[in-house]
Amino acid sequence: MNRNKILALCAVLAVFVYFWGLGDYGFIDPDEGRYSEIPREMIETGDFITPRLNYVLYFEKPPLHYWLTAGAFLAFGENEFAGRLTPVLAGLGCCVLAFIAAKKITRSLYAASLSAIMLASSVLWFGTSRINLTDMTLTFFFTASMVSYYFWNVNGKKSSLLLFYAFMALSVLTKGLIGVVLPGGVALIHLIFAKQYRKIPTLFSPSAIILFFVIVSPYFIEVCRRNPDYFEFFFIREHFLRYTTTIHERYEPFWFFVPIIIAGFVPWTGILFDSVRAVFGKCRLIGSDDGKFLGLWFLLPFVFFSASGSKLITYILPCMIPLSILSGASMSVLEGKEFRRFIVLTSAVILPVAAAGLTVTFFVDSPDVAAMSKPAICLSISLMLFWLLSIFAGKSKIIPSLLCVTALIAMFSASGAFEVEGRLLSRKDSTALLPDDADDVVVYENLMQGVSWYTKRRTISANVLNELEFGAKHETEPGWFISSADLRVLWNSGRKVAVFIRDKDDDLGVREAVGTAPVREWSTSADIVMLNF
Repeated sequence: MNRNKILALCAVLAVFVYFWGLGDYGFIDPDEGRYSEIPREMIETGDFITPRLNYVLYFEKPPLHYWLTAGAFLAFGENEFAGRLTPVLAGLGCCVLAFIAAKKITRSLYAASLSAIMLASSVLWFGTSRINLTDMTLTFFFTASMVSYYFWNVNGKKSSLLLFYAFMALSVLTKGLIGVVLPGGVALIHLIFAKQYRKIPTLFSPSAIILFFVIVSPYFIEVCRRNPDYFEFFFIREHFLRYTTTIHERYEPFWFFVPIIIAGFVPWTGILFDSVRAVFGKCRLIGSDDGKFLGLWFLLPFVFFSASGSKLITYILPCMIPLSILSGASMSVLEGKEFRRFIVLTSAVILPVAAAGLTVTFFVDSPDVAAMSKPAICLSISLMLFWLLSIFAGKSKIIPSLLCVTALIAMFSASGAFEVEGRLLSRKDSTALLPDDADDVVVYENLMQGVSWYTKRRTISANVLNELEFGAKHETEPGWFISSADLRVLWNSGRKVAVFIRDKDDDLGVREAVGTAPVREWSTSADIVMLNF
């Protein structure tokens, strides 16, 4: 079997690995609970314009990801599989786009296939594709816009330029102004660096700009009409203040994303050195202009998010597509000392990671570590197999394709970690304990977004506001947001009350807050559930 047939089988294997057990574990809080509950409430209320979380206003993100998730719920039912369908399809869709772009840039089916499979089998990409987050949806539309721009730059077709603007508009509807700032910035700077000054006026085509606003404007006009506070909160607080300050308490140092890239590209980290060299014309499959384009595609989002006052690991996802294209092109032409360098760098990363996984599993006495022991051991063994195979990378042209198979097996072996996280961070098990006749459901000191999703009802928030602070200010019934003193009154009011407490927060004094011992108390891997009836 030749290397291209192996990579074709890898594409089938990747789809299998990404969908395997997708709905078998509960939504992982807080993110999956949040991004599943909002579209569920859209369906329940019939209001797809004003996002709500736990039935109060929630304006932190635009609605496109919610709409797509709601569509999946309507098509496949309100379940975990449907909730994760959008990010999985977006993650695999980006792999397809990486293949299309790499094929156009390198003119090599082999290099393009390697690019797509290397992206699909990198640990950060695989992990975030199977979690219901807005970041992968944004990354798909961001990637589609960059691929459309590249095709326009090569072929000059108006249709490609219109697609560039259309996908930027969809990016804005997914996560805000970065959907136009980043791809538009990459395109403009690339034309300047490539000295294609005559194309700059064409880039700002009036018809393309009109198309952008035709797609974007209706929603923002309508949501602002219905909610006068939307503009200030979304565009000022969630864009300008979020970027320039630490208002969300997510500050990390400027270099934060450097180790994230190194660790997130495992098991392919050993090729990153040659990927950087490819930007500067050191790979015969990447031309000088294409190297600049891919370098800017990676660098601008990387610098932009590194300079932000708010950082999350998933912000770096848009950088991984150009990185995979550079890596696939580099891997496809490695020879001689380049192979030896790849083996050395792979050893420097894989061996410590595998050793750390085994060491922590066997020598750290912790319930959480014990729960993760099986997927950690499986992943460590798979990475060792990848390393052993990489030693022979220069001996046969088929080895890189076999490395892709091994990398996908490594991702599959680690997929059990999702089920463990579901047990530790999901509200699925604890809400199953809730009697149907409870009058009030209270979450204490933590919003526990999944409680609303699994119970299909509104919860009372005790001693916590967090991201619901804006919505709480617009709440007309103050009984939904209460203090410990209010909880004590409610607990002893004669109503049937259930209180959810995260197991790790059991020392927060909830028993003192309610004032009497509960009639019943149950504990799950994630929570303690107290009932006064």
